[in-house]
Amino acid sequence: MARSYLALGDSYTIGEAVPESGRWPVQLAAGLRARGIGLDAPRIVATTGWTTDELALALDLAEPLGEWDFVSLLIGVNNQYRGRSAAQYAGEYRALLERAIGYARGRPERVLALSIPDWGATPFGAQDKRGPATIGAELDVYNITAGEICARHGVAFVDIAPLSRELAADPAMLAEDGLHPSARMYARWTELALPVAQGLLGRD
Repeated sequence: MARSYLALGDSYTIGEAVPESGRWPVQLAAGLRARGIGLDAPRIVATTGWTTDELALALDLAEPLGEWDFVSLLIGVNNQYRGRSAAQYAGEYRALLERAIGYARGRPERVLALSIPDWGATPFGAQDKRGPATIGAELDVYNITAGEICARHGVAFVDIAPLSRELAADPAMLAEDGLHPSARMYARWTELALPVAQGLLGRD
């Protein structure tokens, strides 16, 4: 019997500028099925531009979402883009992660979190007045914060930020807007997340 999957996030989860099949949660579910782990197509609660508090409000409005066999979370880039503090992000991210664990029937081992990619390394980011170095440094703080919160809660954290920096100069890895990932970039994220997700779902 296939397991249910809830994916929470923003533009990176809904897959701005890519077809549905190119979204990383959809690719992850397909990859798990190919490895013999039945996982339904994800229910995605995500919209381009959402911050942590906006995702929380959307979840409030979507309730009752019920319980799920697997939950993923990737959120925060728009907090940083809007200049919000890492301290504010920490509190709101923690609340969302705890909420994700609740959706996963209280099982943190059935939740997977991804880091925020470095949009400052993209052509779009190169034109931002803050500059790639500042953007990258701020995102590093965000991602360290998220990773530490995940560790305290026993949630697996996959860091795709280095990969996003490494591949940002390749036009094939970006959508036409020069900012959002292409389906090929999401496929590379999936390669990193897949063995972790397989390990989580392989447990009883």
